[in-house]
Amino acid sequence: MAGMRAQGATEYLVLLAVVLIVALVSVALLGFFPGMASDAQLTQSQMYWKSTQPISIVESGARFWVGGSGVYPYLRIRNTGAYPITVTGIVGADGIKAPQFRGGYGTCGTPAGLATYNISDYFYMAPGEEKYFAWSGGYGVTCNWWIIASAGGSSSMYVGGASSLCQNSATPGVLQYNNFGFEYVEYIDGQQITKRQIGKALIVKCMEPG
Repeated sequence: MAGMRAQGATEYLVLLAVVLIVALVSVALLGFFPGMASDAQLTQSQMYWKSTQPISIVESGARFWVGGSGVYPYLRIRNTGAYPITVTGIVGADGIKAPQFRGGYGTCGTPAGLATYNISDYFYMAPGEEKYFAWSGGYGVTCNWWIIASAGGSSSMYVGGASSLCQNSATPGVLQYNNFGFEYVEYIDGQQITKRQIGKALIVKCMEPG
């Protein structure tokens, strides 16, 4: 009987070790390979950002632009609040505001010529109004109002703190910020109030490199 108990205990320990190894491998696959996110995580992120107020992200995308050697997000945003706002910057996961975008070619009200512009000068939004940040060559839009995703610090048009960036490969992965947000001015009864809206993770499935 003692021998059977010892054998049973040994088998139990072996089985437990196998379970632990499988669990560790799963954690490694999910947590340490860049550009991996489940469909559930992507869906949850999209649903969350479509429901936020006063700024929601109603449509999003991201892709690596070979010519620009960087990752260019697409964010179509909507003022879902009750008051007019002016977006003054995008806040990356590093908590720092990127206050500018790159645009030009005389489209969408920007002066002729490629240049850098302040977001606050072009992103006044009435309730229900939509605008977007995008690279026209990558998303089929007419305006070149682009921002650039970065794993480093936020500055100018670079939105920093990304934990995963799109890859220049056949499996481009995801663009992910573990937290994300906007800085804006809200106009209420003649008053101008500067606020920040910081939300949960923004996870975007990357398109093929462009």
